[in-house]
Amino acid sequence: MKKIHNNLTIENLIKTEYFKQLDRLEKQEIVISSEWFNQFDSYQKKEIRKGLIENLDISIYANIEYNDEQMAQIRLGLQKDSNISWYANPKFDWEQMDEIRMGLKENLDVSIYAKTSFYWEQMLEIRLGLEANLDVSLYANPEYNWEQMKELRLKLLEESKNKNE
Repeated sequence: MKKIHNNLTIENLIKTEYFKQLDRLEKQEIVISSEWFNQFDSYQKKEIRKGLIENLDISIYANIEYNDEQMAQIRLGLQKDSNISWYANPKFDWEQMDEIRMGLKENLDVSIYAKTSFYWEQMLEIRLGLEANLDVSLYANPEYNWEQMKELRLKLLEESKNKNE
């Protein structure tokens, strides 16, 4: 890998304060013209370019371990100043990342479901329960499939409505 700017690789350079102080065009020129950039497929490159255009910290997701959809979820979280540390993990697929990002957007306690042991459909059911102020602890268990979780969530929602009438 070609060393640039004070003997740093591009991968290390994008993490520096020096790089963060550059304007968007300078960042784009350095990254896009680098050999490092060529390790990514065209879809990943598109997500990195979007982050550069939006002046986001691409060092968080410009990683070959993330596919373009995962990169997009992290980029979307960065745009909204979300705490992406909850889901910036290659072990989460993009749909799991999306559910966590949506929970963060709604200021929900994502710690309940931001776990790789849950499939995205299970995360959705837990998130919907949290949005409805339900006691999701009754079904936030990876042993329940998403259909069982949905059934329990709808039952809790019905009970909640009956109490409020």
